[in-house]
Amino acid sequence: MKVLDNDLCNIWYQALLERASDYTGVFFVGVKTTGVFCISVCRARKPKRENVEFYRDVKAALDAGFRACKVCRPTENAHSAPLFVEQALELVRAHPETRISDAALRKQDISPERVRRWFLQHHGITFQAYQRMQRVNIALQALKGGRTATDVAFDNGYESLSGFGYAFKQLTGVAPTEQTQVIVIHRFTTTLGPMFVCATERGVCLLEFTDRRMLETEFRDLQRLLNARIMSGENSHTRQAEKEINEYFCGTRREFELMLDTPGSEFQRAVWQALRDVPYGRTSHYQALAAQLGKPGAVRAVAAANGANRIAIVIPCHRIIGKDGAMTGYGGGIARKEWLIEHERKQR
Repeated sequence: MKVLDNDLCNIWYQALLERASDYTGVFFVGVKTTGVFCISVCRARKPKRENVEFYRDVKAALDAGFRACKVCRPTENAHSAPLFVEQALELVRAHPETRISDAALRKQDISPERVRRWFLQHHGITFQAYQRMQRVNIALQALKGGRTATDVAFDNGYESLSGFGYAFKQLTGVAPTEQTQVIVIHRFTTTLGPMFVCATERGVCLLEFTDRRMLETEFRDLQRLLNARIMSGENSHTRQAEKEINEYFCGTRREFELMLDTPGSEFQRAVWQALRDVPYGRTSHYQALAAQLGKPGAVRAVAAANGANRIAIVIPCHRIIGKDGAMTGYGGGIARKEWLIEHERKQR
């Protein structure tokens, strides 16, 4: 269904002009002069305001007769990684101990250059570096399970123990025989754009949209607070997070069962628990949270703790609005906050 609210459409048009990533998946814009529809981050030449129409989902844009833009690929990039990336990742999952070379990608009709560009843009590392981190993460789990460094090295495709030791120390900071803490980071896509999930062996310690401005600071703080290094990889907690978040966006999950590992002060953890107590589909405000904690005068401290939350959606800081009903700031962007609140209200 076409969106007819002119004020809202003007806001979305400005987001299109600015290529605002926090509006990814919030709207889809149909360009009447070309017959295509795009997402907010499209790099194509911008159409005039009078030549565009706005829709809330892909189906509505398609039903209106628009076809997907070949530049921003909205049916791929709004909600999932492109097919060629998924195919490359499937090769890694199927052969975790093997280095997937450019030749191996080409054999599957996958362009190594496109994969490389995508990983640099979305992960900040090359596909080969991503694979190395995956292999070292698997090796780390095997070492903690009691296997010898020699067995782990050769089982994970390393040609020598010294080569394995060098790669392991480069990524973790210690030799394979030493104890170390690692935070694995995994990127996955959602209805509102891609998210990063970080987890230790104890649980999820970060869940944020990838364009959050404070993300680099949060990464540094986590490594310091947990005395660990972040490296690309997955574990049971990251997989559970992706599953539950996808269920949330599908409208089939209201409560989360994830295990969390959230370093913070006693007061911060109390605020984060109070946030989790705000019911699905409802909103609250800082004053109410402060009163609930028995500290009615600590409104600013509650606001600061709310801002320090690193677990989006699961610890639902998006449900906190102004006492007068106004939309207050949100790390993922106000547009996403409004979408999340409306999404929950519709599912109630």
